[in-house]
Amino acid sequence: MARKMKVAIVCDWLTNVGGAEKVLLEIHHLFPKAPIYTSKYSPRKITWFRDADVRTGWLQIFPGFMRRILGVLRVRWFSRLDLTEYDLVISVTGAEAKCVRRLKPGAKHISYCHVPTQYYWQLYDTYIKNPGFGIFNPVVRFFFKLLVKPLRKADFEAAQHVDEFITISDYAKSLISKYYKREATVIHPPVEVEAFKYKDGEAKDYYMVTSRQVNWKRLDLAVRACRELKKELLVVGEGPEHARLVKIASNSEFVKFLPLLGREELADLLAEAKGYIFPSMEPFGIAPVEALSAGCPVIAFSEGGALDYINNGKNGILFDKQTTGALKDAILKFEKKKFDRKEVSESAREFSVSRFDREMKEFVDEKAV
Repeated sequence: MARKMKVAIVCDWLTNVGGAEKVLLEIHHLFPKAPIYTSKYSPRKITWFRDADVRTGWLQIFPGFMRRILGVLRVRWFSRLDLTEYDLVISVTGAEAKCVRRLKPGAKHISYCHVPTQYYWQLYDTYIKNPGFGIFNPVVRFFFKLLVKPLRKADFEAAQHVDEFITISDYAKSLISKYYKREATVIHPPVEVEAFKYKDGEAKDYYMVTSRQVNWKRLDLAVRACRELKKELLVVGEGPEHARLVKIASNSEFVKFLPLLGREELADLLAEAKGYIFPSMEPFGIAPVEALSAGCPVIAFSEGGALDYINNGKNGILFDKQTTGALKDAILKFEKKKFDRKEVSESAREFSVSRFDREMKEFVDEKAV
């Protein structure tokens, strides 16, 4: 795999644990000697890259909570980042890391683009409605409306300088075509399916949702639906929406909040859960595939990347509106259905880490030389 090439990896930021970071970690494993350039690194919040050569710049001085309002500065920093010593640059991005421009002649830039920058494009209206800064929302909203046109222009132009796009799902591929006018190859993210094992036996009577708690993931739907239906729900994770979700739960005995869990504990809970609720409209979604691998069928919103792995009625149930009522109907439908949990587990095998490694190696061998 292009062993003689000098490789650099570029990502937007490294400030929390999530699906994008799992993709980056596996690409780091494929290219362990490649330095990782990023705008902000918080090693106490994400410990996965302690063996990596992570390089930051002057944007490191800004606190992590300012990440979402530093788009203009990230465009500037990435576009001026000197990468002229490398033969291959791989950007792993859902935001501005694709803006790298200072490459040596003949060098290739492959972008593993999760999705076009969501707050500029497909989720702009959602972001404007609630930027997530509390009492400062009106100020953030005002300036973002002023800046979004030049930011979209810079984002589009950056996409035109990428040599090859890889993306995570058919849905993300369609967005790259729509907003960037570029073609992309789908290589689904790596999921540690071997770590989430099916266990024979009857499932326990609870549902689960595991996610970073931010507004656009619509975890409020799961909390409301289970509270109203009096179904036990385990909400695993943390994030800026946590306090709001606790308030929505209204001290319900049926909704329980758990902190981030270790992989083994999470795998055990998923293997025994009745079902996993995925109310987000996401480009892919590693967490629900982990649930499937554990034999736990998924109730998912029927748009986005979920359509790449949910076979309605076979390994889960799809619902077509992001409303509490639609999710409640889906849960009731789900409870009337008998799922073969071993078959559910088998449906996740095609998203393994080994498959990701093989497809990435083949792509780089073909496109980067």
